[in-house]
Amino acid sequence: MTPSVILDVLLDSVHDTLELIPFLFLTYLAMEALEHTAGGRTERIIARADKSGPVVGALLGALPQCGFSAMAGTLYAARVVSAGTLVSVILATSDEMIPVFVAHAEPAGRMLAIIGFKVVAGMAVGLAVDMVLRALHRAGDGHAHIAELCEAAHCDCGEIDSEPDCAPFSPEAPAAGEKNTVLAAAHGDADGHAHGHGHAHGHDASRGRRAWHIVRSALVHTAEVTFFIFLVTLVFGFVIEAAGTDAIAHALGSHPVRATMLAALIGLIPNCGASVAITQLYLQGSLAAGPMMAGLLVSGGMGLLVLFRTNRDMRQNLIITAFVYVVGVVLGLVVAGLGIIF
Repeated sequence: MTPSVILDVLLDSVHDTLELIPFLFLTYLAMEALEHTAGGRTERIIARADKSGPVVGALLGALPQCGFSAMAGTLYAARVVSAGTLVSVILATSDEMIPVFVAHAEPAGRMLAIIGFKVVAGMAVGLAVDMVLRALHRAGDGHAHIAELCEAAHCDCGEIDSEPDCAPFSPEAPAAGEKNTVLAAAHGDADGHAHGHGHAHGHDASRGRRAWHIVRSALVHTAEVTFFIFLVTLVFGFVIEAAGTDAIAHALGSHPVRATMLAALIGLIPNCGASVAITQLYLQGSLAAGPMMAGLLVSGGMGLLVLFRTNRDMRQNLIITAFVYVVGVVLGLVVAGLGIIF
């Protein structure tokens, strides 16, 4: 590959990425505002859902909130929600798909069709999981285990007067502004990117800090996803130049099962780059609808990573992860087999 070709690929990647930044920022600004205003309410709604948890979880999981799947992982670790609800949230979570679709100015109907498929899949699979677990008497004891989760996190839940680091959560908990870091992962990613919802002493100061936090979070997310889009575009540009468009299309098209399994495997990576890569390849026409759906079904944000961090039962975590992967692959193959096009 000559230096001129490398320079052309680099410049094309920079140009294509820079065009997306304003759309990404506006999208994340709206998403952050939604998360700050609705985060606590969604937490209580899903905790109260009981047997309809998978339905509620799938619907709420489709909302563009970056921390919702992480919240579901934490709530499941505390046994506030069922395994079916956790699975439904992961399958329905759109992760970074929505910002990428919006940035590329794709038709809204196309994006909504994909989200709708993920939501229906999340509901159906989640309800089936809970039904089977109840039939096998493996649905748990029906009680939340906040104390165990709190103890595992090495925080002090008993010092109420000194504003404890974690407070027992219940579906009847007061306003979302109360400090509750047992569920801290629900409001941020595994790297500690928290979304604060606390009340400041001064109303105006609180409003100002909240507004700045929303803007800052939107800027951070925009920068992160812009970097991943640039990286994916750059790598893919080099691959195209080295292998040729026809060879890549043949490799992905002639082995749909392999492409579906690989896309789902990529989707398991707990990083926004996974769903960015899958969505980018799909929009560029290099990935068919089946593999794309498999990857996006499995790409549930930080949910699985938070589950591994908060749930002590590693065997259980591995089973849930493997199950989500298998569901993603099977549904991806179904989409491909039926010739569904989004």
